[in-house]
Amino acid sequence: MIEVCSPSINRKEMDAVLTVLVEEKIGPGEQAERLIQLAKEKLSFDFCTALRSPVFALKSALSLLQLEQGSGVAVSAFSPRYYLKVIEESFLKPVIFDTAHGEPFPSAESISAAIERSKEEAPVRCIVLHHALGYAPKFDDIEALGIPIIEDCSTAFGSGFAASGALDGSAEAPNQSATDAGFVHCGTGGIFTILGLEERDVLTAGGGALLYACARRNGSVLRNSISSLPPEYALPDMNAAMAIVQLREAEKSAAKRKEYAEAFIKSAMQQGRHLQFAQPDGFIYNNYAFPLVLETGMKDVIAWAKRKEIAVELAFSSTLIGSGLVTQDLCPNAYSLSLRTAIFPIYPRLGGANVTKIAKLIQTLP
Repeated sequence: MIEVCSPSINRKEMDAVLTVLVEEKIGPGEQAERLIQLAKEKLSFDFCTALRSPVFALKSALSLLQLEQGSGVAVSAFSPRYYLKVIEESFLKPVIFDTAHGEPFPSAESISAAIERSKEEAPVRCIVLHHALGYAPKFDDIEALGIPIIEDCSTAFGSGFAASGALDGSAEAPNQSATDAGFVHCGTGGIFTILGLEERDVLTAGGGALLYACARRNGSVLRNSISSLPPEYALPDMNAAMAIVQLREAEKSAAKRKEYAEAFIKSAMQQGRHLQFAQPDGFIYNNYAFPLVLETGMKDVIAWAKRKEIAVELAFSSTLIGSGLVTQDLCPNAYSLSLRTAIFPIYPRLGGANVTKIAKLIQTLP
């Protein structure tokens, strides 16, 4: 069975972790510092800390904003489930916003509607912007709302926008880094940014997260807070060593994802019945996933794929609305997509034979 998701752990990652184990330095230390330095070269942030979990990263980011108890924190219906628990344990109130119609990301209008709805009970003082499946909205319109944004680019590493027409979203564009001219990387716009290192994130380290700030003022706030964090929050060197290799190999992995996605897109176009997500102008996708919005029943597609020994899943099953934590009437656009969007396997170590098999499946979907 070809699984939907599989961490691309190769010999280099294994050797890196084994070296740390042999040196008996598995706790927080030099490897985490090396990871931060390498990430800075890619993302050009002012300051960063490496943490054991995105849960700790979100909790820390909310704490740094010093929000008044009972304030609203706006999050997408397609956010990870842990968001609710962290927000509530921080004595804040989650305010759920819908996606744009037919898209996995929100619009400024959908966020504004949620803010207006909750202004009496829980005035929104922060937006946590999670990029579901690696897709991101235009940032400027949301930033114009004037509310602090914590950006979660855990699945969007490598996605971004062409700046000033410098890139057209084709050719080598998905492999451009944040420091390349004309490419604005997701995760460079919020007050604080979370880059998860969990099993299903773009960069996988067996757990962990980077929390960073791009602006100097916000970087100073983050820097000053580090001394107060318990050492148990820090990323162990064993995980950091794996993440270093993943980050170094990111461009190669992105190139493979792009190659595989092109084959799948061709098959989907030939199939013609099921839809792909449209992308904002200038958006360059990292091909974190290959989703299709189905015109037929999800059960039929999953059963057909299983007969071909290929796993297919609901794309948003682990999100707030996919887990039943958000009602249909509150977020109708997200609810509709949660029932109809399937994801197919796409990860660097698939290999040509499996890619051909999946492309044929997509072309023959019921």
